[in-house]
Amino acid sequence: MQTFLRALRLYAMVAWVGGLIFFAFVLAPVAFHTLSSAHDAGLIVGGTLRILHSIGLIGGAVFYLATGILWLRAEVPARVGFAIEMVLTGLMMAVTFYSQYKILPAMDVDRALAGGLVDAAPTDNAGRLDFERLHVLSERLEGFALFCGLGAVFFLSRESQWPETGKIVRP
Repeated sequence: MQTFLRALRLYAMVAWVGGLIFFAFVLAPVAFHTLSSAHDAGLIVGGTLRILHSIGLIGGAVFYLATGILWLRAEVPARVGFAIEMVLTGLMMAVTFYSQYKILPAMDVDRALAGGLVDAAPTDNAGRLDFERLHVLSERLEGFALFCGLGAVFFLSRESQWPETGKIVRP
């Protein structure tokens, strides 16, 4: 059971963090440098981000649940490391949820207020200004989620050095 939970956690976090890295360093730059317009690239990037968020929220829930079970079965010293992983994952899930259900829908509204093409709207257009503000916030939140994920992966890599993690506490 312990091996299964550990593998499940690893798969969930690798899928999420790997997706964030691929999105930030491959997909978004390629889309904005190769497609004919920023609007088209934005549609691809925005659609992909929604899917990435779903992967992250599902993977985060799986990670959180599996880590919680391991936390319950570990001795006290190992619980600290598991708790740190859970906090980092909880932060990742919170910012991902906020981005998915608050920021992205608001950006869609702002795009419509800007006439559909944000770059073509006047620089003082309210929709364009708010879209650009939300875009910066979205980038920062995705970066924050990535750094939390890298922290969680770091703690995952250190678990084998916690001798207490292999022991099961029996009441």
